[in-house]
Amino acid sequence: MSKHGSKVAYGSHQIRSQCIARRYVEERFRTKLKNAKINLFIRRTKSKSELLKKYGIEKYDLHPGYEFPESVRDLIPSNVPEYITPPGKNYVKQIVRALYYFKQCALIGPSGTGKTHIVYFIAELTGLPIWEVNCGLQTSTYDLFGRYIGLGKENWIDGQIILWCRNGGILYLDEANMMKQDIAARLNPILDTRGHIVLTEKDNEIVKRHPYGYVIISMNPFSSEFAGTKPLNAAFRRRMSVWINFSYLSIGNQISPEEIKLIQKRSGVDEDTATRIVRAGAELRRQYQMGDLPYGPSPGDLMNWAILIADGSDPLEAAEESIVGTTSDDVEIQEAVRRIIKGFFS
Repeated sequence: MSKHGSKVAYGSHQIRSQCIARRYVEERFRTKLKNAKINLFIRRTKSKSELLKKYGIEKYDLHPGYEFPESVRDLIPSNVPEYITPPGKNYVKQIVRALYYFKQCALIGPSGTGKTHIVYFIAELTGLPIWEVNCGLQTSTYDLFGRYIGLGKENWIDGQIILWCRNGGILYLDEANMMKQDIAARLNPILDTRGHIVLTEKDNEIVKRHPYGYVIISMNPFSSEFAGTKPLNAAFRRRMSVWINFSYLSIGNQISPEEIKLIQKRSGVDEDTATRIVRAGAELRRQYQMGDLPYGPSPGDLMNWAILIADGSDPLEAAEESIVGTTSDDVEIQEAVRRIIKGFFS
């Protein structure tokens, strides 16, 4: 063989060796990636099973043997922080049990008690997509039930509630006692034994409720403090089989160690500062429930206060920027809040 031919043969061999090496590297990378995904899945499955056991909800399978279609799996929440339950309560079990037996329930409590948080946490635990509707917004019936677009009747778009009916999961109606009465009336047939809705906008099509379609409503207590709230429609109210009253983690002299740890973890302040923050917040909440203040701070409000302190602000100055202004615009009420906070940080 000529010298030229030897070079060609050597070159071809080199190319083949490089291809084999590249395929080997790619195969090893794919194997590592696959193993990483498997390990992540195992860790998540283990973590989820531990949480199911922790809250005592292993036996309440809300979609046995059923997988939701790919088109709605993005609506199943992920990486939701664990819900911290007040001492002596198990809201997670109460809600999941209510959905298992009755398919719907109501959550009632002041702002900042974690009603929306727990709904997302339960959706992730149980593997259910969420269809959220804020009833306090000026949402039209078209947005909720659907409409035709264009000039003819060729293009129909389902609204949020109809999408839930067809696909299943949790229909979460937030601020339910701000709901328009015509919308509440249209929901009644879905929530009782009929289990369907008539789409008058679409030639009276009857849309059945998905067998794994659940409803959770949440609201603040009806009062003048929460502008726009009104007594819930009696017929709609009767269709909620279980009512769960939410309260704060810490209130008055009842201080939750879990809330102190939460404030520490999220803000970076030391334990003593976190304890003072929670104690001040608990007293403000007590006075709110007694009717002496218009608002009780949520865990999020206390975290905001703590973050400013961790950044170097004086506790009283940080409270001025966060808690005091959040509570009220009234000068006298603001001064009362300052006095309470000074009692814990003087």
